[in-house]
Amino acid sequence: MRRLLTVSCLIALLAGCATQAPAPTVTATPTKSVDCQCPEATSKPAPIIARYQPADWSVLPGWPGDRLLENWPAWLNSCKRLANRTGWKEICSEAQTLNPRDDATVRSFYERHFQPWRVESSDGSQSGLITGYYEPLLAGSRQAKPGSAPIHGVPDDLLTIDMGELYPELKGMRLRGRLDGRKVVPYWSRSDIDAGKAPTAGLALAWADDPIEAFFLQIQGSGRIKLEDGSIIRVGYADQNGHPYKSIGRWLIDQGELKSHEASMQGIQAWARANPLRLKELLDTNPSFVFFRLLANADGGPIGALNVPLTDGGSVAVDPKFVPLGSPIYLATTWPNDSKPLARLMQAQDTGGAIRGPIRADFFWGYGHDAGQLAGRMKQQGQVWLLWPKALALPAGG
Repeated sequence: MRRLLTVSCLIALLAGCATQAPAPTVTATPTKSVDCQCPEATSKPAPIIARYQPADWSVLPGWPGDRLLENWPAWLNSCKRLANRTGWKEICSEAQTLNPRDDATVRSFYERHFQPWRVESSDGSQSGLITGYYEPLLAGSRQAKPGSAPIHGVPDDLLTIDMGELYPELKGMRLRGRLDGRKVVPYWSRSDIDAGKAPTAGLALAWADDPIEAFFLQIQGSGRIKLEDGSIIRVGYADQNGHPYKSIGRWLIDQGELKSHEASMQGIQAWARANPLRLKELLDTNPSFVFFRLLANADGGPIGALNVPLTDGGSVAVDPKFVPLGSPIYLATTWPNDSKPLARLMQAQDTGGAIRGPIRADFFWGYGHDAGQLAGRMKQQGQVWLLWPKALALPAGG
């Protein structure tokens, strides 16, 4: 009991009870609610959990959706990570033997092996926010130029503390920090990093010509950079500074600079280019900072959190606390900035710092300009059904 209290206070001090330092958060999974006797601590609301309601296939809107066969390869990619897990091995083995071009066969496969569960939130919600992301192409160079922004690798002083290694009840919790003498303190914020406080000298993988595009590269988590000689390098998420993601679109709305319907990626970029003297002020409102690594410039999608390539229109980022990575899901939403229904069976293969909650998903649209247009405008409401193997017990739901 004493050890648990000590760890709980450490987490809370780093993630909210401290009054003199910014608060790092858990990458990819929400901060677990903890109790501790901290100075000036305030009461916390009850944590959100997921509720799973069994459903017949007939109630899934538009089942089997608009891309059942096209997204079959995304499912086979998930099986590369699931095949050795209890309850998944037989399902994945059978999948390898099926005719992937026969609609009835593929549909029957899912209906025989999986039970649909509508994902609901303990706050009573049955729908949630569905956004989009993509793999952008940026213009850049190997060397800094006036006005360019660095794409940084991971600094040597960034510490990752996996709490679950010592305390199983904290599985999935990771804290980011750095050493200050013998103390672990929160890592540098975005403004600190941009001011040169972090040891990033010599760590730039490349320099992006447009700072606002470099910022959105951090939001997307991966991308390609076309260098001055015409060559293209690919970068992917490596780590994060531990600070909470805060929406710069929300800040622009609160400041009266944009209306809600204007705060798309395209609208934010247009504002930034029209207000270059306020760009730093805008970006500093989000203390979160993403570090990258170079990836092999191979064909196919970027590598997601499941460690498989993402499939255009077939992969989705989720909160793994509520929807386990590798799971098929059925998503019912609408097309970006439209009321046209979009119902599709997809694969939960990625996570994101802003993807938090039971009914929260980020739709991967693919690579390039057209995908960016769709992703930047997607801010829809939607419902999610978890397709879970009939032979397995349901996940805990947070």
